[in-house]
Amino acid sequence: MEDFETLLGKGREFHGEVCPGIVMGTRIAMAGMRELSMDPSERNRDLMVYVEIDRCMADAVQAVTGITMGHRTLKYRDYGKFAATFVDMATGKAFRVSAVEGPKVNENDKSEKSSRPDMKEIVQKLSKVPEEDLLVIEEVKVDIPPQDIPGFPKYRAYCDDCGDRVLDRREIIIDGKTLCRACAEGPYYQKVE
Repeated sequence: MEDFETLLGKGREFHGEVCPGIVMGTRIAMAGMRELSMDPSERNRDLMVYVEIDRCMADAVQAVTGITMGHRTLKYRDYGKFAATFVDMATGKAFRVSAVEGPKVNENDKSEKSSRPDMKEIVQKLSKVPEEDLLVIEEVKVDIPPQDIPGFPKYRAYCDDCGDRVLDRREIIIDGKTLCRACAEGPYYQKVE
């Protein structure tokens, strides 16, 4: 198994720098894969990971594990938490790894020259904090619906309003009408005429 510095380097290369989130994501990914007896240096076709935040941590998890949204092995749940759940799809075993609430690394540490936290110091501390003081590792159960399994789309629908194709049971039925989420809930974008 690759060591922490090598895996941190993968996160750095993917993300563009090392920051506290990259350190946390690397340590979370290492712990999750270890619990599933998976080696980050090998391709793990049975690995699926749910990340709970769209920040630097997610980049490190992706870089270390090799999972991707395009392969449908990286799932995002918008919980705003430094946490990820690692699932072995072959065995059904799953472990959620999350940051300890208020780890002993104080992000309010300030350098003497500025009012901003000293990121290098935080990175160094996070790299050295014992795992049990930094992470919570819990065995969990994850029910993965058939439409979320990697592979070709199993389900297709067409929006009755806009005509767009909707894959993998992401359509919404309202009053017997099949709608995409944008038509049912309102889009996140506005068309420019």
